[in-house]
Amino acid sequence: MAGLSRSARQKVADEALLRSLFREHGGAMLAYAYRLIGDRAAAEDVVQEALVRAWQHPDALVNGRGSVRGWLLTVVRNLVTDRARARASRPLEVAEPPVEAAVAHDHADGVVNSLVVGAALGRLSAEHREVLEQIYLLGATASEAASALGIPLGTVKSRSFHALRALRAFLPGLEAGLERSVS
Repeated sequence: MAGLSRSARQKVADEALLRSLFREHGGAMLAYAYRLIGDRAAAEDVVQEALVRAWQHPDALVNGRGSVRGWLLTVVRNLVTDRARARASRPLEVAEPPVEAAVAHDHADGVVNSLVVGAALGRLSAEHREVLEQIYLLGATASEAASALGIPLGTVKSRSFHALRALRAFLPGLEAGLERSVS
């Protein structure tokens, strides 16, 4: 050590001090922190921070004001208390949904499609529109639509076929959504 500069000797001494403190008191510090927190990773973080505080204030360890272990455990308790207070003063953290979930629940496309389909439905004749409303909007079967509209079943099937064909001409990009069989 004679060939080392003063700062290099200090660094070696600091490292030796921290290793010694951890070897002698690290187990007790970790056990105490874990008992207070209940989370091993968080307890390890607290012990690490307590050792940094010991490194920053080496005079507190050697000036004879009490036991080194007592001082270190007090630092651990204070750090745990500070963490709890900081967590209590912040609002609860809410995890953001994954990007895929946010996109899957995005209703903008549905709104646009509704407007476009609504405009296309407005271009159909009233008879064709009534049949599609019964089948697609109200969920009626072809027989139920015929009964509700007071027209024969064959007429419902014919009108729905021609109405869908007209919609496909108005909406070439939305064909997949209109592929529902009429029974």
